[in-house]
This record gives sequence, C-alpha cells and structure tokens, in this order.
Amino acid sequence: MTSVKVETDHHGDEAVGEGYHRGLGARQIQMIAIGGAIGTGLFLGAGKAISKAGPSLILAYALAGLVIFFIMRALGELLMYRPVSGSFAEYAREFVGPFAGFVTGWTYWLFWVVTGITEVTAAATYMTYWWNIPQWVSALVFTVILYGANLISVKLFGELEFWFSMVKVTAIVGMILICAGILTIGFSDAGDTASMSLLWSEGGFFPKGVGGTLMTLQIVMFAFLAVELVGVTAGESKDPKVTLPKAINTVPWRIAVFYVGALIMILSVVPWTHFKPGVSPFVAAFEQMGLGVGAAIVNFVVLTAALSSCNSGMYSTGRMLRDLALNGQGPKVFTRLTKSGAPLIGLTFSAALMLVGVWINYVAPGKAFEYVVSFATISGMWAWIMILISQIRYRAAVRRGEAPESEFKAPGAPFTSWFALLFIGMVIVMMGIDEGARVSLYCAPLWALLLGVSYLVLKSRNPESASFKRR
Repeated sequence: MTSVKVETDHHGDEAVGEGYHRGLGARQIQMIAIGGAIGTGLFLGAGKAISKAGPSLILAYALAGLVIFFIMRALGELLMYRPVSGSFAEYAREFVGPFAGFVTGWTYWLFWVVTGITEVTAAATYMTYWWNIPQWVSALVFTVILYGANLISVKLFGELEFWFSMVKVTAIVGMILICAGILTIGFSDAGDTASMSLLWSEGGFFPKGVGGTLMTLQIVMFAFLAVELVGVTAGESKDPKVTLPKAINTVPWRIAVFYVGALIMILSVVPWTHFKPGVSPFVAAFEQMGLGVGAAIVNFVVLTAALSSCNSGMYSTGRMLRDLALNGQGPKVFTRLTKSGAPLIGLTFSAALMLVGVWINYVAPGKAFEYVVSFATISGMWAWIMILISQIRYRAAVRRGEAPESEFKAPGAPFTSWFALLFIGMVIVMMGIDEGARVSLYCAPLWALLLGVSYLVLKSRNPESASFKRR
C-alpha cells in the first residue's frame, strides 16, 4: 500500500488537491440529502407496492428506512474519516482492495448512466400529458439542459437540485396536510369515509400476509436508491465536517415524514383496495377527494423528480470517472477539469451515453422504460454493500491502530452494518423469487465478468492500478 502527499484546505480536510471547488453550501447539501430519498419510486412505484402488501407497506418502509439509516451512518463515519469525492469507491479501494474500488466505481457510474436514461425517458413521457411532443425531442432537450448546467459549475447543479427537491418536499407536505384536514374536519368527497381504521379494517394490516409484505421490499429499496449521493458531494462541500453529519442525521425524520407519514395519511383517507399498479397513489388520493387538478399536480411533481434524478446522474458520473482515472483505473483523459471545477471529459462522455436514451425514445417510445430499468436496483445496492463492508473493515483498522478514529462514529456498529448487509441479502433473494425482478440478477454476472476481464487487462498494462494510493 503506498501513499502520496495530500493537500489540505483551510478546513483541514482533503479534496482540494483533487482540483474541485467547494461550491455546495449547507442549504444545498441538506436538500440534496432530502431529495435523494424522494423519487419517482414514492410518487409512482408505491401504487404497485400498496396493491401487493396493503397497509403493511408502511411497516416495510419503516424497516427499510432503518436499514438506510444504518447505511448512511456507516457512510458518515467514513466521510468524517476522510471526505473525498470518490466516496465509497475510494473507501472500497482502501479497505477492501483495489479491485473492489474498481468494481464499485464503474458499477456506480453505470448505475447513474442507466438511471439517467430511465429518468430522462420518464420525464419525456410526463411531458406528453400537456403537449403532444415526440418523446425523443423532450429527452434530448432535458439531457442538453442538465448537461450544460452541470458543466457551468457545481453551484448551479446544487441550486437546481435544491429547487427540484423543494418541489417534491412541498408536494408531500401538502398531501399530508390535506389528508390531515380531511381526517379532522371532514371536508372533500372523502370526508365521510376517511378514518384511521382503514389501516386495518379492509382485510387487516397484513391483507396479503407477511409474504406479500416481504415481496415489496425490492420496490421499497428501489425508492431509496440515490440516498447515498450526499457522499459524492464530500469533495465539493464548503464545510463537510459540519454539513454532512447534519444531512445524514436527518435521514430518520425524512423517512418518517415523507414515506411512513405520507402513506399513513393517504391510506387513512383512501382504502388500500383502491390502489392499482401503474397508478400514482397521490393521483388516486386526489381523485377520491374529488380534486380534479390532482393528476396535473402529481404529473408536474414526478416530472420534477425525474429531472432531479437525471441531474444527480450527470453530477455523479463525471466524478466517479475522474476518481477512477486518478487511481489509474480509468482513462487519464477523465481527470481533466474545467476552470469552474467540473470534470469535463467524464461528464461529456456520460451525457453522450445518456443520449442513447434519446435514441431509444425515437425508435421504441412505448418500451423505452422497460429496456433500461432492470439493472438499476442491483447496481445501486452494490454501492450500499461496499459502504457497509468498508466501514466494517475501517473499524477493524482503527482497532489495530492503522487508521485514526472518525469524529462521527456510527452507533451500534459494526453490528448495525452486519444487520444491514443481511437485510440487503434478503432483498436480493426476494428479487430472485420475483419473476418480474429476476432479470436484474441475470445482468449482474455478465457485468461482473466484463469488469473482471477488464481489470486483469488493466493490471497487466498498468500494475500501479492494483495498488491503493491515498489522495
């Protein structure tokens, strides 16, 4: 294991030597953290999950939310030990091995490319609600605009993400308040039937049995993908030692309010039997209330959520490619930065691949979403697995006196990290049982084989890529 001299800034932490600018303030970091936990999985995917599990979906979100908190606290401990832009790929490289860092970096990059294609496809679909615009045109325009914004500066990325997240938060809080008003005052068409008893009176709290609840865990975990994005911002946060712990510690109340709270209120106003796959629970709730504008409001919110995810994809892919290049595990050309600190080549390369989504929208607009979504869940969860394993290995290194202790220790670790790993393993097993989700697991071995061969070729040409260099 080798090391190199690392430059430090006036905050006393690393990443200035990486060439990035600290353009993300506390306000933006908080909203990136909040927005990362709220996506189309809640606004759209929850409809399918409710139909499969009934009110017990609330329990599934609560349990998965606890696991997400364990993951984020493990990441927080690593971030306070060494806040770098490579984040979990860098930690995997240091504590698990160079190959683990190579796999994590490229897999997380692919995850966001695939997610970017998925979300820009979804955003183009949502545009047809108002205007008869070809999907590929909308997809192209969105991709170009978000690429340009990320290229200008990290501050502009942060500002866009702040307002995207604000729309999502406002929509959920608004829905909770409306439902609370119906339950207490009884206004709207749903006022006569709304009651907390709907959580157990329509076939019980577990109408599809415990098995039905367990089978929704993959949908639930998909909804939380991207919550770890806050870790990638470490190298560009103005004061990471302060802002990142605060953002991570908000995870419990974010999940409690935006997922558990929102579902409790909606299912207390609308019986779970009224929800169907493919129909947003928010739209169904608005219809039950007799509010005709609900569909238009939700369409705008999910459009915002999709653009937010694509924006995050643009941001993270460039950083991951540059991290790989700095460690000799990717082409050196990806290390190039603009004057504003944006990874020019990595961002451009990733955006160009996302334009494949535009082409898919052109040749097969009806099936575009299905073509690119299958790999997202398993590749996203790989990052969580590496975060947990790296944190466990880091704790072991601290006990041996080989690494300094973090200022932000994860409570209950490493036991909480082992619990989270077992939970993720159970979710993967459930994916294998579910015929619709099984295709994700078919893709994983092929991707692993490609990465394995690529790493052997890389190692033979550049032996330094197989050693860890502290940046």
